[in-house]
Amino acid sequence: MTDPFIIMSAPNGARRQKTDHAALPISPQDMAQCAEEIIDAGASILHLHVRDDQGAHSLDVDRYRASTQAIRDAVSRDIIIQATSEAVGRYSRHEQMAMVKNLKPEAVSLALRELAPSDDDLSEMANFVLWMTREHIFPQYILYDDHDYQRFEAWRKQGVFQNDNPFTLFVLGNYQGTSPEMDIDLLKQRTQQAAFPWAVCGFGTNEINSVTHAVKNNGHIRVGFENNIWRKQGQLLTNNAEMIQLCTDAAHKEGRTVATVNDVRHLFDIKKG
Repeated sequence: MTDPFIIMSAPNGARRQKTDHAALPISPQDMAQCAEEIIDAGASILHLHVRDDQGAHSLDVDRYRASTQAIRDAVSRDIIIQATSEAVGRYSRHEQMAMVKNLKPEAVSLALRELAPSDDDLSEMANFVLWMTREHIFPQYILYDDHDYQRFEAWRKQGVFQNDNPFTLFVLGNYQGTSPEMDIDLLKQRTQQAAFPWAVCGFGTNEINSVTHAVKNNGHIRVGFENNIWRKQGQLLTNNAEMIQLCTDAAHKEGRTVATVNDVRHLFDIKKG
């Protein structure tokens, strides 16, 4: 039995600027407009980054709250807002966890290698996960390579994530385009072996290959200007909604329904928002 296809939007990320694409959403007002567009196209989760006054990546809680409020004012609860905890070389793991504890978002993405860089961090990570569980925060764990997968799976079996079916994101490639194809192929194999729900994301025009893999293998997808601004033909996408619509069309072609926000909340028992 296939699950409804979850389409996540990562509209801006930590690096690109409006000089890269004029439709890149940065301000709270930008994000509110983007949310309306991507919902109409089929997205159920918005992966939110915020920026400082110089346009650089920020984990400032007030900025998260401003963008979250603007999105909620525009679309109410029609999308799940997933705050990123990404370090981008600026924040320590303790600063990342402190942001989550202060913000208490509905959902959050967590890079396993950033929050728990070694097995010595297991106890602290387990306590953080337990706190998120008590606060009804919906986490998604980001896995960049097979080492991340192996650690994640070992910890999952130990009960670290308080959940036998934690949601994950396998990152197929990198911004520099330097990941060997064999490494990407191995992660694709891991998704098919995974005993938990997973999504994938790709980079550049390879993003479409990630969509195909997810649709055909009962996975889910994250797309957006964070990782890609190009159509397959090498032309700029119009906006984030264009790629969301492509994902919706791909799902329908394979006979999969597209997950609504209520589908996602039911699937993962999400109680915040």
